[in-house]
Amino acid sequence: MRRSGNGTGSDFGVSFPDFPGVVTAGTDLDDASAMAEEALALHIEGLVEDGEAIPEPSSLEDVMADADNRDGVAILVAVKTEAKKAVRVNITLAEDVPSQIDAFAEAHGYTRSGFIAKAAQRIIELEGGRKARSA
Repeated sequence: MRRSGNGTGSDFGVSFPDFPGVVTAGTDLDDASAMAEEALALHIEGLVEDGEAIPEPSSLEDVMADADNRDGVAILVAVKTEAKKAVRVNITLAEDVPSQIDAFAEAHGYTRSGFIAKAAQRIIELEGGRKARSA
């Protein structure tokens, strides 16, 4: 966490060494900590939805050994999420299907894994609904 600006009205910026590009800020330390929890939880939920792995947390020693982090204050951010652990699976597809999946996924903001997971969930929901209606 770093303070930006001078005097009153300055914010405390938050970044996550294990999640490059995830940033937030707060008007004071408590606000910055609350915003950090929210930003991290949303990012992790997005990773899970896309079928991406969640990295193991770096040690505090490793984080503070990085020269870019020496002018900041390290805090631990608790995350309350119902994120499920991603598992790797191997599947067999016709030769042209992976390129079709990749093109569609990229055009719609998915990763390959995220697209396959979303498509599978959608079919399961549709088929489950059909069976419930016919019972």
